[in-house]
Amino acid sequence: MHSRRDAIHTGLGLAAALALPLGPAFAQSSRSGAAMRKPARLRQGDTVGLVEPAGFTDDTFDLALIRQTVAAMGLVPKVAPHVGSRFGYLAGKDRERAEDLNAMYADKDVRAVFAIRGGWGSARILPYLDWATIRANPKLLIGFSDITALHMAFAARAGFTTIHGPTAASAWTEFSWNAFRPLVFDAQTPLYGPLKGSEDRLVQRGGQVRTFRPGKASGRLLGGNLTVLTALMGTPYLPSFDGAILFIEDTNEAEYRIDRMLTQLALGGVLRRVAGVVFGQCTDCRGNGPSFGGFTLSEVLKQHLEPLGVPAFQGAPIGHVPNQVSIPVGTRAEIDAEAGTIRILEPAVA
Repeated sequence: MHSRRDAIHTGLGLAAALALPLGPAFAQSSRSGAAMRKPARLRQGDTVGLVEPAGFTDDTFDLALIRQTVAAMGLVPKVAPHVGSRFGYLAGKDRERAEDLNAMYADKDVRAVFAIRGGWGSARILPYLDWATIRANPKLLIGFSDITALHMAFAARAGFTTIHGPTAASAWTEFSWNAFRPLVFDAQTPLYGPLKGSEDRLVQRGGQVRTFRPGKASGRLLGGNLTVLTALMGTPYLPSFDGAILFIEDTNEAEYRIDRMLTQLALGGVLRRVAGVVFGQCTDCRGNGPSFGGFTLSEVLKQHLEPLGVPAFQGAPIGHVPNQVSIPVGTRAEIDAEAGTIRILEPAVA
């Protein structure tokens, strides 16, 4: 799963906190087919905010390297005040992390916002976000893993596109950069396909597509990390999945826990609403117990996805892997479950 791969087609080849009032009225994007607004595309020299909505990064060398990475993109990093702070395993207290995000969306000089890393904690700040200011200032939010909580909340309450892709602290391989740049700098509509393996073996394991139900389907892309997504069930921060293309990924989860979370999505009515499903990568998703007598990940996925009767496949380059594509959350796309492709149907940015 971590092996080097060829480039694909990208156009270029707190219970207490949650009990708080929800704040002023807002226009929630409740319908999956509702048009999402487009943030401005990034341009060379743009200032981008760096925030830590979840876990902390307090090593000065790591933070310097992150700033260098952003500068190498041709962008100017602006570090939020509480980056480098620590409150247990979080990058500061909940209100502090929320204040950083609010400030970046209020700052007219900031053109986009990068999450430095994931971890855990983004959901804890949702009640403290200034949704009126965020809605009034559509800017790309970029990150993955725990940032799924923000992607889903933005889809439900802000109504503009965000990018499920590498965080600022990610490896940013050539592959990931070549998938990100055309999408957010050039407003292209890429086609993402299965990766070709580069292993020294007659038949490659990497890049294999497992089709659970063939066919094509279109809808707006919604999803992210499976664990974080299911944790939002029953909250006001989950958008409608009616007619959506659900994409999910995870890491370090045993097969039975993947089973449990998919069961939760099914019982909660999410799975029966979608037009198609893409399961990306599940890094190190294998239980520590004896393998005999248990279900494999593919068997678990087949049990849940095949009966849905909609196109569904496993193997997209989405998730906790060095080479990952950037998925524009809320943008319309078409999947081909037999070919294992995701075609973006509209620009993610204006």
